[in-house]
Amino acid sequence: MAYATINKPSDFFNTVLYTGNGSTQSITGVGFQPDWTWIKERSSTSGHEVYDSTRGATKHLSPNTTDAEGTNASALTSFDSDGFSVGSGGAVNENSQTYVGWNWKANAGSTSSNTDGSITSTVQANTTAGFSIVTYTGTGSNATVGHGLGKALKFLIVKDRDAAEGWIINSQILTGNTNGGLHFATDAEYTGSSNQFQATNPTSSVFYIGTAGNVNNSSQKYVAYCFAEIEGYSKFGKYIGNGSTDGQFVYTGFKPAFLIIKRTDSANHWLLFDVKRDAFNVGDKWLRANSTDVESTGIYWDGLSNGFKARTSDPIINASGGTYIYMAFAENPLVGTNGIPATAR
Repeated sequence: MAYATINKPSDFFNTVLYTGNGSTQSITGVGFQPDWTWIKERSSTSGHEVYDSTRGATKHLSPNTTDAEGTNASALTSFDSDGFSVGSGGAVNENSQTYVGWNWKANAGSTSSNTDGSITSTVQANTTAGFSIVTYTGTGSNATVGHGLGKALKFLIVKDRDAAEGWIINSQILTGNTNGGLHFATDAEYTGSSNQFQATNPTSSVFYIGTAGNVNNSSQKYVAYCFAEIEGYSKFGKYIGNGSTDGQFVYTGFKPAFLIIKRTDSANHWLLFDVKRDAFNVGDKWLRANSTDVESTGIYWDGLSNGFKARTSDPIINASGGTYIYMAFAENPLVGTNGIPATAR
C-alpha cells in the first residue's frame, strides 16, 4: 500500500457551513485562502454560484444554468486568508438562510502564461493537490490547451464565460479517450459528440479541445477547472450499481470529505455530498448541481476509511447495472507519510 503525500487534505480542500445575515460577513474556517469556491443555499432555492481567484471575486458562474459569466458586487466580494467574504446577495447571504461553501486551493491567485498547447493559456496551478484553473480564448479550430499540472488529467470541467453555452465535463474516465461529455446544468445521460473534445486523452501538459461552442468558439473566453488524481487525496472514477441497500463498495484510498456522483447511462441528477453536512454514517443529505432545489434527505451513503458505498437501492446512485462516475476528495488519507491510519466515521 502506497503512502499518501498529503497528510492534511483540508490544507487543499475544505467545506464550510454558514448562515446568512442579509448584510456583509466574512466566512472563516476554511484554513487557507481559497481559489475556487462553490456556494449553494441549502434552505432555499437560490442557484449554485462558482467563483475563482483567476477570474476575480464578484464574477460568478452557475453550474445549474448555461448562463454566461455575470458580475455581482453583492456576491462573493473577496478571497481571504482563511475563507471568503460575501455581500448581501441572496444566493450567498440571505438573512437566516443556511449555506454550504466548497473550497479548493490553487496557487493563492498567482497565475502564469502557459504555451504548452496550441492556444496560450493562463494557468493557476497547484501541482501538489493536482488542481489548476485555466483560462483561454477559443480559436474555433481543433486545439490543445496547457493545464500546468505535470500529470495527466482525470477530470476536466469547461465553461464558456461569454455565452450561454452548457458546462462540459470530459468523461475519459468512462470510455477512455472520447470526444463526448456530460453537462452540469442537466440530468442527461452521457452523449457522444464529434466536436467537443478530440479523441485523445489529456497528457501531462495539455488537454485536447474540438470546435464545439461550449469549449472553443472563436474569440470567446473560457475557464477550465482541471484535476489530476493524487493518491490519498483525490479520486475520479466509475462504479456499477447493484440495486441493493448494501451498495457496491468504491475504493478511493481515503476517507471522503466530498463526493459528486452522476449516473451516466440514464438521466439522473448530479448529487453532491459532504461530511460537514453529514457528520456520521449513515449520511443522507444531498444537493443537486443541476438544480436550484433545497437540500434534500433520503439518499443514504456511508463514508468509510478507504472509500464509500451507497446504502440505498435508489437508481439515482445505485441502480442494478447502472453506470456512475464520481469525483472524491479526502478528509483523511488511508495512511499518510505520518503513518497514522484513517478510521471510519
